[in-house]
Amino acid sequence: MIGLTRQLGRMGIAVCTELGAAGFFLFQSVWRKPRPGKGLHLLAQTLFNSGVLSLPIIIVSGLFIGMVVGLQGFNILDKFSVTSELGQMVALSVVRELGPVVTALLFAGRAGSALTAEIGLMKATEQLSAMEMMGVDPLGRIMLPRLLGGFISMPLLTIIFCAVAIWGGDLIGVKWLGVDAGAFWSNMQASVNFHLDVVNGLLKSAVFGVVITWMAVYQGASCQPTAEGISHATTRTVVYSSLMVLGLDFVLTAMMMGGW
Repeated sequence: MIGLTRQLGRMGIAVCTELGAAGFFLFQSVWRKPRPGKGLHLLAQTLFNSGVLSLPIIIVSGLFIGMVVGLQGFNILDKFSVTSELGQMVALSVVRELGPVVTALLFAGRAGSALTAEIGLMKATEQLSAMEMMGVDPLGRIMLPRLLGGFISMPLLTIIFCAVAIWGGDLIGVKWLGVDAGAFWSNMQASVNFHLDVVNGLLKSAVFGVVITWMAVYQGASCQPTAEGISHATTRTVVYSSLMVLGLDFVLTAMMMGGW
């Protein structure tokens, strides 16, 4: 029993130490003097790598998730003879929860792991050390544009995911199962609140984007400069980011829905 308690204590101390180091790293990265006109091409490249290249998996996943929600929702609502509310069910499910969360998980698996591998390789080949030797700040030139890229690209990807998912729900509900198109779209428009649903969903996605890119960049910068170290850092990025997204989703939902 004493040995188990000691082991749990060591694990807790290690987690707190890791979180403290990651928080200090984030503070150092964002606390930089603004340099207008500097690094815009790096930000644009990051937006392309993190956002544009993630579009295929976002679009395909959004389409199939919207179709599944439409099919399952129709089967549930049909038992109560209220299939006209299918549009409301699809829109609220996607905009409030599925859109931000699923997009964040896909973003962590695709873009987060790529960021970690990229920065880990730069560390292994001593490119970060070479920047310091030349008087170039790696945090300002390498880390900050990637944090901004995640903050900007995640809400945009979430909007695309939600739009495609709603279209997938329309394909199943209206085109295939015969739900009235007017009832589908009118009930959706009447039930979705712009501030409560759309804005809160985008705020969630922005927070998730910062958290995922923060964890990806930190794991890449702090990994062991070996092939095994980079692979472990990539795995930690996906696992930690996914857990943080799910935990933050509950906290943010409770705050936005008035639970706290």
